[in-house]
Amino acid sequence: MENKNGSGHGAGSLGGKGFYIVLFLCAAVIGVSAWLAVTEAGTNVEDIEAQEPAVDVSGAYVTMIPADQAMKTDGDWLDEEPEDAETAETAPEEDAEVSGESEPVTQAVFAETVDSYVWPVQGTVQRPYSVQALLYDSTMADWRTHDGIDLACSLGEPVIASAAGTVMSVTNDDLLGTVVEIDHGNGTHTIYANLASQPPVAPGQIVTMGQTIGSVGNTALGEVNQVSHLHFAMTKDGLTADPMGYLPSQNIQ
Repeated sequence: MENKNGSGHGAGSLGGKGFYIVLFLCAAVIGVSAWLAVTEAGTNVEDIEAQEPAVDVSGAYVTMIPADQAMKTDGDWLDEEPEDAETAETAPEEDAEVSGESEPVTQAVFAETVDSYVWPVQGTVQRPYSVQALLYDSTMADWRTHDGIDLACSLGEPVIASAAGTVMSVTNDDLLGTVVEIDHGNGTHTIYANLASQPPVAPGQIVTMGQTIGSVGNTALGEVNQVSHLHFAMTKDGLTADPMGYLPSQNIQ
């Protein structure tokens, strides 16, 4: 009985010690794991603190860097001088000289304002300018406006330019016949209608005051029932104007 009891008591003591050994080992493993975790976390914190501090860029201006310069090492492109810096500084002056030479030359005769006009033919005013009141037209047998003045004169009488300018057009109108239009600059044009066919001027031709631009004809079918005359009209900035407001008070060439 004593041997049995002694053997049992030894086994129980060994079993109790084994339990505490296992418990100690588990606690050691947990402690080592906790220590490793804390050490790794501290390392991460030190790495984060070692990094450059964050910069607030809200409201900052962003400078776009060309792709070829962005490939260089940071700061290198800021210190470099632009290639051909001397050429770049002088380029604007050269461009200004070139642009000045390429400007179109404007003929002074068209840039200046025409201050005076002369009568295109010697004759009396048969029909006045009238765009507000209707005038009776014997050829069309109706009442209509009249955008010029009809100057009665002999058939074939020379017609002269009332002022210097450039011939804008030479046309054949169904009602006004052969028509020559001259631009005098400053938005003022003169129109000479009922001319003989084939006047001695062409579009683009420069004419002087008093130069012959045609002769009185009978090509205006819309005014064929009237006496021989020149239909003379003017426009200012595209609107009809009374020629009497530009011509001298007396018909003297």
